Amino acid sequence: MSGCFWASSTLTSPVDTQVCVGTDSMGSIQAASFAQATSLSDTTDRMWVLTCAILVFWMQAGFAMLEAGSVRKKNTNNILFKNIMDASIGALCFWLLGYSFAYGNGRYDYDNPGNDTEFIGAGNWALRNFQNDQDYHSWFFQWAFAGAAATIVSGSVAERCRLEAYFVYTIVLTTFIYPIVVHWVWSGMGWMSAFYISEETGGRYLPLNGVIDFAGSGVVHMTGGVAGLIGAIAIGPRKYFNDPDPEKAKLLKGHSDLLAALGVTILWMGWYGFNGGSTLGAGAGDGAYIKLAAKVCTVTTISAAMSAVTCAVFSRAVQGYFNLGLVLNGVLAGLVSITAPCNVVEPWAAMMIGLIGAFVYIGASKAIKLCGIDDPLDAFPVHGACGAWGVLSVGIFATRSNIIRAYGFDNDAMTTGN
Repeated sequence: MSGCFWASSTLTSPVDTQVCVGTDSMGSIQAASFAQATSLSDTTDRMWVLTCAILVFWMQAGFAMLEAGSVRKKNTNNILFKNIMDASIGALCFWLLGYSFAYGNGRYDYDNPGNDTEFIGAGNWALRNFQNDQDYHSWFFQWAFAGAAATIVSGSVAERCRLEAYFVYTIVLTTFIYPIVVHWVWSGMGWMSAFYISEETGGRYLPLNGVIDFAGSGVVHMTGGVAGLIGAIAIGPRKYFNDPDPEKAKLLKGHSDLLAALGVTILWMGWYGFNGGSTLGAGAGDGAYIKLAAKVCTVTTISAAMSAVTCAVFSRAVQGYFNLGLVLNGVLAGLVSITAPCNVVEPWAAMMIGLIGAFVYIGASKAIKLCGIDDPLDAFPVHGACGAWGVLSVGIFATRSNIIRAYGFDNDAMTTGN
């Protein structure tokens, strides 16, 4: 049995020659084509992750501009130095130990050599197991996330923290705290992971109590926000904070709305790498991954826009003027809120998540001020409080069809009560 097709005998001649190929040859051609398609898909996935990781790292510039514009001019050098060192110290710590604590050997319970536990990873220290060059894109992407989590803290302790003390904070956060939280939620072994596969049953953990936090409302933002809140409480408020004299209170105002607005715009742009890149692929699944990424970017936009508009209306109605600072943080509140559920909600739900996220941010901002906590950039209200809301919103707005589309199965929580 053979297959025949027509072809040109030369590059310039018309189709004038019939070519017949035997069954064995056709099978070899199909196998070779499949192998090439698989290789192309893998390459596309890695290119997608690398590109998105670069976008996430670009967010460091956004954080730097936002924080530089939100502090007094005399503290600009200090805040920029912290941002650069977050990326630098974080890279070394995450390379040596952090990634290993987060993902360990990168295996599931049924194929684990025994070092990783449900609490913490172990193995692959300093990426020594990456000898085949297949997984460096994963470390690069996760390091960009670790840098973002660490930088959140600098906003909470701005204008009153010695550099040496801040560096210690960064080391602890990127080496131990953040990686352990990542292991819990995103690794194949974590006790809260939706990707956990049981050694005993072979089933995933999501039907029991696996946490859906797609891009890190809780893992990245709530972790960084809570760490920043603890730092702000420990270090105390700035002079003139909550001073009843409005003239003295004005002395704490940031020196550049331009830098702050530029920073938020850069962060918004980088968030498409943050959320969209969390598909961890573009060519896989016959295009399913990139289609999901497109939807993720769409709902991310809607949530951010709705939160910004809500804060604009609130500022005009309640404060009597359009407050740029409130609107800028409103954008970030919407982005943080949608980061966990962006793969499992519809656009209308993203609008509601952004709207509620705006009020979560405003309420948390007022609450910590009433408690005497000085958070110059409202890092905890934006990242901590809205991060918590983002994780909770999954249970309210996620749909079964979207969970199946994103994870391949559904925990049927409405029926099982899980």
